[in-house]
Amino acid sequence: MTRETGVYIISVAAELAGVHPQTLRTYERKGLLAPKRTAGGTRRYSERDVARVQLIQQLTQEEGVNLAGVLRILELEDELERLRRRLERSRREVEQVRAVSQEALRDAQRRASTELVLYRRTQIERHPNARRR
Repeated sequence: MTRETGVYIISVAAELAGVHPQTLRTYERKGLLAPKRTAGGTRRYSERDVARVQLIQQLTQEEGVNLAGVLRILELEDELERLRRRLERSRREVEQVRAVSQEALRDAQRRASTELVLYRRTQIERHPNARRR
């Protein structure tokens, strides 16, 4: 189970976040939250959702940010998180490529140091009428 797994029903999530269940519905309606839904349509909130509600509360009550501002802040944070994940995937891919190329280089060096190269000297045939220098 991850932080994104929806496990809490609305009453439990509201209690954990320190808000009224209606507040969660309002935040969802305004696009600030997107809880998972069961097959029957019941909301299921994750740990991440609860933390997000707590952040929304902090921004609105302590920082004086209105809900439109909070929405923009959350969108930017979500984008930042997507970019962090993308960067991490790219770093892993670079490391994989680096490891493969280093192994290929080691293989090439091993082959170069163990292969024998045979040269055959050939005589240059001269035409009988050719002048010698």
